[in-house]
Amino acid sequence: MAQTIKKAIFPVAGLGTRFLPATKAMPKEMLTVVDRPLIQIVVDEAREAGIEHLIFVTGRNKGIIEDHFDKQYELESTLRKRGKSAQLDILDQDLPAAGQASFTRQQEPLGLGHAIWCARNLVGNEPFAVLLPDMIIKSQPGCMRQMIDVYAARDGGNVLAVEEMSWENVHRYGVVAAGDWLDNHFPILSMVEKPQRQAAPSNLIISGRYILQPEIFPILESLKPGAGDEIQITDAMIELMNDQPFFGVKFKGTTFDCGDKVGFLTANVAFALERDDLKIPLQNALHEIIKTHGGKLSWER
Repeated sequence: MAQTIKKAIFPVAGLGTRFLPATKAMPKEMLTVVDRPLIQIVVDEAREAGIEHLIFVTGRNKGIIEDHFDKQYELESTLRKRGKSAQLDILDQDLPAAGQASFTRQQEPLGLGHAIWCARNLVGNEPFAVLLPDMIIKSQPGCMRQMIDVYAARDGGNVLAVEEMSWENVHRYGVVAAGDWLDNHFPILSMVEKPQRQAAPSNLIISGRYILQPEIFPILESLKPGAGDEIQITDAMIELMNDQPFFGVKFKGTTFDCGDKVGFLTANVAFALERDDLKIPLQNALHEIIKTHGGKLSWER
C-alpha cells in the first residue's frame, strides 16, 4: 500500500515584488482574499486532505507568518472580555495543534526546487505534498484531497495537479504531456519548464500542487540551475521520471493565480460573492462601479 501523505511543504520565502509597495513590510502570503490570508487558504486545503504536519520554508521578514500560526494571547484576551465568541472560534479552528507546524529558512532565493530541498530534514524518508500559496484553488472537495484520492488509487507514485491554459500563456508554467486518460487523471509522459509555445507538448500546466516521493531530494541536491538561473522542481521531476511514475490530475475546481494582480483581485470577488453576508452588497457596489464606466455585469439581464 502507498504510504499515507501526512506532511506538506509551503514555500513562502519569495519577495513578492509584483505587489510592491504592499509587500515591502508584509509577506505576500499574508495578503488577504476577503478576510483570510493566502497562506491560511492553502493550509485549510492541506488540512482538509488529512495533512498533519505543516512545513513552512520561509525567508527574511517572514516572521509574521509564524506569528499567524501561533496563539495571540493579548488579542484573545480582549476578544474574550468583549464577548466575541465567534471570532475566538475562528482563531481556534485555524490554529495548528502544538507541534504540527515547523519552520525552516531558505537563505538565498535559488528557486522553488531549492526551497523544497531546504525542507528535506523535516520531511524525512516519506512522500509529501507541496502547495504553492500563490495558486488558490476553489474546489469541493479540495484539490489536494482529489490528488490524494488518485495517489491512493494508483498505489503511490508522484502526482501533479494540472489544468488547461491558453496557449499564449504556457511559457509561464511547467507543462506536461499526457498519456491515456483514466477518469480524471493520466500518466505523465514528459514535462518541460516554461517552454516556448511551439515547444510545449500540450497546454496542460502544473497548477501549484504536488505529491512527491522523497527520492526527489538527492536529485535536487545535485541539480544545476535551469530556467531563470534557478533550481527548478520540474527539472528534478524529469530526472525522477526515469525511475518512478508520475500522474497528472485534472482536478475539478477553479484556480486563481494570486501572484498576478488581476488573478488576486478576481479571487477576492469570486470568494466574496459566495459569502451570504457580502454577496448582495458587493453585487450592488460592483454594479455602480461598472455602470459608471459604461459596462455591464454577467448577472445583469
